[in-house]
Amino acid sequence: MTEEMLGELEEKIGYFFKDKQLLRQALTHSSYANEMKINKYGDYERLEFLGDAVLELVASDFLFRKRRENSEGRLTKLRASMVCEPALAFCAREISLERFILLGKGEETTGGRGRDSIVSDVMEALIGAIYLDGGLEEASIFIHQYILTDLEHKRLFYDAKTTLQEIVQQENNGSLSYRLVREEGPQHDKIFDVEAYVGEELVGVGSGHSKKAAEQQAAYQALLARKKKQRIPDADAE
Repeated sequence: MTEEMLGELEEKIGYFFKDKQLLRQALTHSSYANEMKINKYGDYERLEFLGDAVLELVASDFLFRKRRENSEGRLTKLRASMVCEPALAFCAREISLERFILLGKGEETTGGRGRDSIVSDVMEALIGAIYLDGGLEEASIFIHQYILTDLEHKRLFYDAKTTLQEIVQQENNGSLSYRLVREEGPQHDKIFDVEAYVGEELVGVGSGHSKKAAEQQAAYQALLARKKKQRIPDADAE
């Protein structure tokens, strides 16, 4: 990881580290740390642990203040959906965080850079690194800017398959299915193209580095098309 790449990420997120080693650690997967014989504190796992706690605190404060009408149970569900693995991976990819992750050769070859579990963990580690470097205020600014913004759009995306399935079941116009129409690229960097159908009607298309990601995109496109015609039920409704 060059200093130029670290600087590019800092420019992208609008936060410049006083301790660059914290940023480097937040981006370092254990496979790379082992390969490069970095000591056991050299990967992102400890920072992820800290960042997870900071994110939960900031998200809880945000919901407590913004959702005064919601019960404790509803707030808990909302928080869980906002900070779940797919949601964090979605937010991370909006700033192209996966490009900056340091992976070992084996993990790189098997497609680790496109895996939600890794990308979301690095997002949490980055939050932890910002917290250690700049304090809770800076970490909170980052979380509000890159995670707690445009929630309707984000939740529509990462809840897309569930939301579309519920709509199809309610309308009873046919069963929802996904069809793989194309698969190309090397084993470690495949692209899958999927079409979503209700009965025999094509309702959405999507692509991704996994079938699951492609189906999610296809469902999302189907929901966007529906949203132009009619209002989709509010995901936050009781």
